[in-house]
Amino acid sequence: MTRRLLLGCSAVGNALVEHARDERGGRDDLVAITDDTGWVSTLRDRNVATVEADPTDPSTYPDAAAVVLIASGDAERNVAAARAARERYPEALIVAHLGTAPTDEQRAAVEAVADRVVDPVESVADRVFEAVGLDDGRGSDVDAEFAGVDGGSGEKPARLLSALRGLSGPLLVVAHDNPDPDAIASALGLARIAASIGVEADACYGGEIAHQENRALVNLLDIGLRSFDEIDLDAYGGVALVDHSRAGINDSLPEGHPVDVVVDHHPPRGPVAGSFVDIRPAVGATSTLISEYLSRYGIAPERDLATALLYGIRIDTKDFTRATAIDDFEAAAALLAHADESTLERVESPSVSPETLRVLAAAIENRDVRGSVAASCVGEIADRDALAQAAERLLDLEDVTVTFVYGYMDGVIYGSARARGADLDAGELLRDALDPVGSAGGHASMAGAQVPLGILSEVSESESLADVVEAFVAGRFFEALDDAPAQPTGLPPEFPTD
Repeated sequence: MTRRLLLGCSAVGNALVEHARDERGGRDDLVAITDDTGWVSTLRDRNVATVEADPTDPSTYPDAAAVVLIASGDAERNVAAARAARERYPEALIVAHLGTAPTDEQRAAVEAVADRVVDPVESVADRVFEAVGLDDGRGSDVDAEFAGVDGGSGEKPARLLSALRGLSGPLLVVAHDNPDPDAIASALGLARIAASIGVEADACYGGEIAHQENRALVNLLDIGLRSFDEIDLDAYGGVALVDHSRAGINDSLPEGHPVDVVVDHHPPRGPVAGSFVDIRPAVGATSTLISEYLSRYGIAPERDLATALLYGIRIDTKDFTRATAIDDFEAAAALLAHADESTLERVESPSVSPETLRVLAAAIENRDVRGSVAASCVGEIADRDALAQAAERLLDLEDVTVTFVYGYMDGVIYGSARARGADLDAGELLRDALDPVGSAGGHASMAGAQVPLGILSEVSESESLADVVEAFVAGRFFEALDDAPAQPTGLPPEFPTD
């Protein structure tokens, strides 16, 4: 007899399968039925007996089952599956996941036939384990790993929802300026979480989305990210920061503006304010954290969101070769079942502009290498995003671990720095070098700077503006390099860690 039958699959169903297998030492007495081809592939890869069929059709069910787990993300299909399972197995224990955003009628319909009901927002996964006898004896460890959402005041998922529910109005999710894919995806993901509990949310960014791959991501997925210039801060009841942790530092908020929620993976340089703060430097991408929350709440990400989150993880970990944790692999594996791989291929292979190629050639030609650091002035530019791509490519030079590429346009000097395998903090290095004369900052592995040309533009006929800019910027950069700040290795003592 089939002891356990899984009807439909989602992040919740996937988690139940994983823990059921752990609890039984890898021995399987579970059969899954789902018509989601992504989950079929994932479950079969785990050697779970999986039938690709409609989970609401009782003709596909085995002859008998002691426990039926209903775990689709679709509330209406869960109602149909619960009714079919109860009719087919009158004596079975039926545990039903409500699905995403169930109506009152759907909730009542499931409760009428199921023995236990799992609310995607209000339940903790270990309640399900208890209901079907899957408690693996780890006690609080299970609570910690599956901190569903009402397990106790110390659990992050519970406190995140509490913080969102406590807002006096809509939530504004702020990505850092000139956002990368990780920031873009994380902002959209947190807005999706807020929407799942009825909290209106807008995701926004400052600066520009200039990198051609980032533009391709936004355009191909039709991502609804608002420009900060369109935002009226007074219209929002709360602010969340993703992929950075301090208001007014690398974002368009006023410095010190009140913040309610922070989700980031970069070590902070100082205390971080917020009623809810989740910063995990050991994880490779903020998208990983957002994906984890979606999974804990039983929210199946829509295809566009899953694609964006997967791309965010891949970019920030450089395809899992840089600062990667097990959590990143697990999040990516779960997202892969929902992502659009053809769109990812198109995002990753955008056309390259002639300006980008020109800047890259100039960066290579004009490089000034001192030890493991390469700096390059590329002169006048037409697209400042080409600087970041050149800085990234220069890291491929042998024995180079830090790069800085800079040029000027429209009366401003722009610079982009990258670090890989270096002890120094690129963001703090640029702040030390150029913040006193402009603005600079970023993260330990990537940073940017802007400096007004000012009187530097008033060069004589015998001088080259590019030479003047190079002498000024390189002088400050290499001077700061002599006393470069090290990368932060943990959280400041006053940083809240619970």
